[in-house]
Amino acid sequence: MSLDVPLRQKPGPSSTKAIILVGGPSRGTRFRPLSLDVPKPLFEVAGHPIVEHCFRAIAKLPEIREVFIIGYYDESVFRDFIKDASHTFPGIAVKYLREYQALGTAGGLYHFRDAIMKGRPDRIFVLNADVCCSFPLGQMLRLFEEKNAEAVILGTRVPEDVATNFGCIVTDSHTKRVLHYVEKPESRISNLINCGVYLFDTECIFPAIRTAIKRRTDRPRLVSYPSSENLETSFFADEEDGEKNEVIRLEQDILSDLADSRQFFVLETKDFWRQIKTAGSAVPANALYLTKAFQSQSEELAKPSATILPPVYIHPSATVDPTAKLGPNVSIGPRVNIGPGVRIKEAIVLEDAEIKHDACVLYSIIGWGSKVGAWARVEGTPTPVTTHSTTVVRNGVKVQSITILGKECGVADEVRVQNCICLPYKELKKDVSNEIIM
Repeated sequence: MSLDVPLRQKPGPSSTKAIILVGGPSRGTRFRPLSLDVPKPLFEVAGHPIVEHCFRAIAKLPEIREVFIIGYYDESVFRDFIKDASHTFPGIAVKYLREYQALGTAGGLYHFRDAIMKGRPDRIFVLNADVCCSFPLGQMLRLFEEKNAEAVILGTRVPEDVATNFGCIVTDSHTKRVLHYVEKPESRISNLINCGVYLFDTECIFPAIRTAIKRRTDRPRLVSYPSSENLETSFFADEEDGEKNEVIRLEQDILSDLADSRQFFVLETKDFWRQIKTAGSAVPANALYLTKAFQSQSEELAKPSATILPPVYIHPSATVDPTAKLGPNVSIGPRVNIGPGVRIKEAIVLEDAEIKHDACVLYSIIGWGSKVGAWARVEGTPTPVTTHSTTVVRNGVKVQSITILGKECGVADEVRVQNCICLPYKELKKDVSNEIIM
């Protein structure tokens, strides 16, 4: 009998794991005022927390039995979600791994490599929680196996004028191989961008991160400082006690090196994709997920009727007057009360909110426990789901296009609120537009 034991397991049912990167509280500033009350990954879009949409995609792959959530929120933040996820997805073991300082998207992976590599998985999916897409993980896995790849990235095409806001991918259109990758380039390179969803061979990704850490340690002064608008999401220069900071990012530090390794491929999705960065971007994300649910004939959605223009999600505990007209692209949360003659379109109404008779809510988010008075109008400006911004320019000034009422705000009867962000616990007794109400 031969004693030769292969170093790696053959790809089998338990050889793939998934990691969801959720970031932490200091990164959530652009999601205010909603993130003041709920961490962004747990904010409900189309009736489910943002991070749960990742789980729903992962659960379609039977070979994934273990999912790690990596972030630097306190453990208690995800306790209830993990408990619920283990009931909803009984075949998946879920564990939260907490960073005690921001390590970057790759630094976190490397820090927890022992936990991730337990059982010696061959491959790991890495998903950023703040993207909204159909997560075609099965197609990524097929491409990975077909090409004998070391890495596969999900890509999508965006308009040329916004491409440089993202990581840009240059590919060989015939082989789908990634030839070049640049994070937020200064000039036009390609309109094929990084969707923030990856599949890595474990024997490729961890050595690649180790090399980047070594390069950072050897040449610490060559760190690239991103522009100030990206500071909060990418760089934290905390060097305590002279210790080198381990902030290593997949996007800036790893992917361009992988493009040189020849076994890095892109799956270009033709399906929907957008980032959920700002609070306002939750509204188009809500529309995209609801449309997807409607196309797949989800039982969760309200049945179309004269007063329900699909797709509309209504929580079973909500009360909606039969004369209220809802849709398209509306999510109604738990215990919401909607009065007679109300009109709601392209909006998210969060739990315990109340909308009194004949009020109108368009392109808006109504916060938890907020009250909209009779004949009031709360409205934002339409943002096409194909755009990647939730601000509009009016008279040369950027204004918020989605109106957001924070927790327990009140809009008096017959008051009109347009293109505003209203922080929690505010009472609006007169018409207001294009303002942040603090």
